[in-house]
Amino acid sequence: MSKELRIGLVTKEWPPHIYGGAGVHALQLTQALRKKITVDVHCFGEKREDATGYALPESLSTLNPALQALTTDIEIAQNLSDVDLVHSHTWYANMAGHFASLLHGVPHIITAHSLEPDRPWKAEQLGGGYRLSSWAEKTAYESADAIIAVSNGMKKDILKAYPELNPEKIHTILNGVDTQKYAPTHDQALLDRLGISGRYAIFVGRITRQKGLAHLLRAWKNVSPDIGLLIAAGSPDEPAIGAEIAGLIHELQATRANVWWQEKMLPQPELKALLSSADLFICPSVYEPLGIVNLEAMACETAVLASRVGGIPEVVLDGVTGELVDYNGDGGELETALAKKITLMMADPAKLKKYGEAGRKRAVDDFAWEAIADQTESLYRSVIAHR
Repeated sequence: MSKELRIGLVTKEWPPHIYGGAGVHALQLTQALRKKITVDVHCFGEKREDATGYALPESLSTLNPALQALTTDIEIAQNLSDVDLVHSHTWYANMAGHFASLLHGVPHIITAHSLEPDRPWKAEQLGGGYRLSSWAEKTAYESADAIIAVSNGMKKDILKAYPELNPEKIHTILNGVDTQKYAPTHDQALLDRLGISGRYAIFVGRITRQKGLAHLLRAWKNVSPDIGLLIAAGSPDEPAIGAEIAGLIHELQATRANVWWQEKMLPQPELKALLSSADLFICPSVYEPLGIVNLEAMACETAVLASRVGGIPEVVLDGVTGELVDYNGDGGELETALAKKITLMMADPAKLKKYGEAGRKRAVDDFAWEAIADQTESLYRSVIAHR
């Protein structure tokens, strides 16, 4: 009989404070793993019933955000002495795993959701803290016992960013989606309450340059005004990008009654219903290791239009579950391509329906969390055995 494992999972985000795909991943992976092994979650913020929270003292609230994260990591590391392995998610938590590994002699695994060298715009948010976050990520990656890449595209990006890493240390385990939680759902009362009518496309994501929302909004000026756009986006990385997005949305709303903006994070049942009722989900990211929200849209039986970047082509099959547009660093070309694709796809409801049905099937068949949890547990045991 295999030994019962106790894993210390470290994440910045945990309910009720989940803002992005990394937080969704950490939560749903934990839920699947807890059916098999013991997982102690250590997260940033106040105490939770299902996790140990670490709130930053008020006296440290004026620190640069990168220093705040490292301070929290130190406290978390101190409390990881009784686990068999530490699994950290994002640079915010990576140093907790690194410090714990050094302090307690336990293995450390990282899941790579994004890479600091590929997100230079983070300097707008963190200032000099971006140099600290970059140092923290590089140090943790180079010292970790293993790294999980959420796509094969992400594995290539890791080796490009950190060429001294041994490729054998990097293991691809795809992100997953809860296809029971995300399934086709209709809620007319919700649409009525939000004032949404007619056919519409939807964007869901944080307001950050990575997600390409500004490009989508500029492209929308060349999309028929008969087509609605629902933007479910909030939590801007920093004031400048927040102001830019708000300005672009207000500019569209000045001439179109069917552009709706939901700034607050929507409850999951409402998000599911809005994804399901949309004709098209749009993911215009300029950088995306995988993009869990693409899986969520597919699980809701909604066609997807996405950028051909990072791990997205491993999820959205071009011409099968949706369509892809190229991005080569030229924002203007991306905007032109988006406007053209949106127009063509929205003009063919039968094709959108076909894409949606294929997307739901792919999400169910290929991205179940149970299989991903099995692969993750197997890696845990292998790393522990070889240390």
